[in-house]
Amino acid sequence: MVEIGSSLPNVRPLRGAVVRCGGAPYTRLVISVAPGISLDENEIELSFIRASGPGGQNVNKVATAVQLRFDIPRSTSLPPWVRERLRPLAGNRVSRDGVLIITAHRFRSQELNRRDAIERLVALIGAAATPRKTRRPTRPTRASRLRRLDSKRRRGDVKRGRGGKPDFT
Repeated sequence: MVEIGSSLPNVRPLRGAVVRCGGAPYTRLVISVAPGISLDENEIELSFIRASGPGGQNVNKVATAVQLRFDIPRSTSLPPWVRERLRPLAGNRVSRDGVLIITAHRFRSQELNRRDAIERLVALIGAAATPRKTRRPTRPTRASRLRRLDSKRRRGDVKRGRGGKPDFT
């Protein structure tokens, strides 16, 4: 069997899902994002565009920048709570329809920009998948309360000493 996803980070063929297309086995790529969460390659749409900036004539000839599109509301591999947290985390990279758009043009090659875009998507979904830390209400200690009251008393004494008329007799 040929290793399909060896060039991408965190990508492995999905086990057990072998589909026969014209007699040849086909395995879909799966990107593991977090424990229990993995993305199917069919949910990610990659298009190559021309990059702006320095690079000489290479920029004018070759479409090396990558635009990754990921439809958040229609994603079947993300749990609902991850989808809800992903939209605010992505900010203005999400369109009105809920499509997350990541543009990668840091490198001069298509492959490196493609990897960069997928890594950024994985990092964003990983941040949305980490559960929030629950806040445990705490109470101040007795010593900290006494320190606070003591400093208030000292400050009040300073302010009280400023008032009144001077006595020159």
